[in-house]
Parts: sequence; structure tokens; C-alpha cells
Amino acid sequence: MWFLGFSTSSRRSYLIAGAITLVIVLTIILRKWVVYLESRDDKSSNDVAGKSDQKCKDQITQQIISCKIKNYSIRTYSLEELKVATSDFRTRVGVGATSYVYLAELGDGRFGAVKRVMQERGGSQKMFLDEVSVLLRISHPNLVCLMGFCLEKGEQLLLLEYVPRNSLFDRMHTHQGQSSGILSWSNRLSIALDIAYALDYLHSVADPPVIHRDIKSSNVLLIDDSRAKLADFGLCKLGNDPQTAHTPIAVKGSLGYVDTNYLNTGIVSPKSDVYSFGVLLLELITGLRSLQGSFTLAEWTHECRKNCDHDVEMLMKMMDPKLKGNVDAEQLRVLVEVANLALASNSETRPDMAHIAYRISTCIGIKDRRELAVL
Repeated sequence: MWFLGFSTSSRRSYLIAGAITLVIVLTIILRKWVVYLESRDDKSSNDVAGKSDQKCKDQITQQIISCKIKNYSIRTYSLEELKVATSDFRTRVGVGATSYVYLAELGDGRFGAVKRVMQERGGSQKMFLDEVSVLLRISHPNLVCLMGFCLEKGEQLLLLEYVPRNSLFDRMHTHQGQSSGILSWSNRLSIALDIAYALDYLHSVADPPVIHRDIKSSNVLLIDDSRAKLADFGLCKLGNDPQTAHTPIAVKGSLGYVDTNYLNTGIVSPKSDVYSFGVLLLELITGLRSLQGSFTLAEWTHECRKNCDHDVEMLMKMMDPKLKGNVDAEQLRVLVEVANLALASNSETRPDMAHIAYRISTCIGIKDRRELAVL
């Protein structure tokens, strides 16, 4: 008689069949044990991640309770809520260094912008928590405000105020942005003043002070052609941190805008934002991007800026040709002078943002008074 190819009349055949059966049984048991261990490890990892997320959420929630939030409320959102609001992250409206931004419909007629911080793009949980911590402390008409957050299942999400127009960069430097016409000189002045007010608030009013560290035209969001808000606090530092004030740190920011002193020393201060604002002014004046080939915009315009104190013709050569000369020469002189002060290589000699905001507002007021006198 035969069984599985072995003769049942042979004792040796029984031993071989038994050995094979034993190997099969042991293999099945071993595989089940491995699956069990893996599932236990996964559960343990998920539990640890879940506890970490919950701890972070608890910390932020405590900050929400302790902070005095004015004019708007901030709350935690579930991942499912924000998935529904963004239609599962369908409509992307922005891209950051470490994040993507999606349009969110909140269901009550309001819209928001969900910033999805991505670990694979370098968005660490510390950076996320630092940004939330700063946004909880600040409130100003020229700053994009926080509406809520979500820290769940590995996702790091901020629900931010939605600013309907594109960024200043898009408005000035893309074909689509310029399709609605050229940004006028008066609008450029108004945008510069709004961002100056925002930075003055961060440096002088916020408690503790905040160094933004990433002032650039793509972080200036337009409500309309004359009103702007400053966005993206992912790289910010607190200005009263003794370690920040005296210890070199990794240089962060965007090429063309980063303070040369910060680049050389690693020491960041509010005057680093002042330098970046100076580059932003040059961008508004010239219509050029922050990088011109291998030169920064500050380097590209250096000779012209240095020699244009009393030379109106030299001043006009700096102007964005798309404006076709439709500028106020005195306002232009003031803006170039302010940009020169902001871009000083010695950061200590740079003015603070309160002084810069005053100079810009005064030069706008001078023209307004001249126009009223004509009327």
C-alpha cells in the first residue's frame, strides 16, 4: 500500500513521511509566530506614535487655553474633518519648502487653507510645533492667522486663513499673474507698507518677539492688489532666545533674500528680517526676481543704488520698465534709500522695522497731500 508516494509496508518510509510532516507543521507554527511578533511590533509602534501625537496635541491644546486669542477661535480638527474639507487634499493652492497647501471648504460658507507639513520634505514635528506655538501668540491684520490644527496618524496639518489671491511672486513674475495687468506703483507701495507693519508687529509687539527668517515675495499673500498679508512661519525663531542671539545656527531661508551677515556668522536677529525686507523692496522697485543668474538682486543693483542719491535719471533706470515711468520720483528715492539702509552689511546699522514703516507711510502721505493741494 502506498501513501503520498511512500510504501506503508516500509518502516523507513514511515520515518521519512513523519519527518516531512513535522517540518511542515514547524514551518506553519514558525510563520504564525513571526506574523504575531510583527503585528505586536506594529501595534507597539502605533501606540507609541499615537501617544506621541496625543502628547503634542495636549501641549498645543494647553497653549490654546492659556493664550488670549482675540477675534477668532482656534480648535483641534480630526484628520477625517480636514480630509472632507479638502476633498481628500484635492485642490493644491500652494507649495512650501516642507509642505503643500490645499483649499478647504469649511461648510459654513467660509474657506480655509490646509498646510500639510510633510516629513519626507523635511518638515519635522519640532518645526510643526514651533510654527503652531508662534501662530497661537500672534494676531495682526497683516499676518495670516491660524484657525486650527490636526496632529493625527502621522499627519501634521494647519488650518489657516484663506487669502483668495495669489502670492506677490505669482502676481509679479508669472504670465497668469500679469494677465490682469501690471501691479501699479501705488499698489507696490501699499504692499510694502503692509509687510513693514507685519514685521514691526512681530519684532516689537509680539511677546516674545518673532524672527520670521523667510521673508520673500512668495510668502506675501495678496488680499487684492493693494493689501497683503505675511504667511509661512515654518522657519521662525523667537527673538528673545539667548541661544539664538549668541550661538550660530543652521542658515535657513531662500536664496537671494538671506541676510549676508547671517550667512557669514550663523547669528540670526530681527535685523536679518530687515535685510530680507530690503530685497523685497528691490523686487517691488525693479520688477526683477531675487536671483539674477549667479547674482543676488542686491548685488545686481548695487552700483546703481550706490550712485543714485541725487541722480533722478539713475533712479529711473532701476524702475520696472513695465511701469513705463508711471512712478513718483520722490517716493522712489525714499524707497531706494530705505532699501540701502536695510541691506547694510553691518546688521547693527540697519534700521528697525518701525522706522522703515514710518518712512514708507510718510512718503505715501507726502504724495497724498500733494494731490489734495492740487484739488
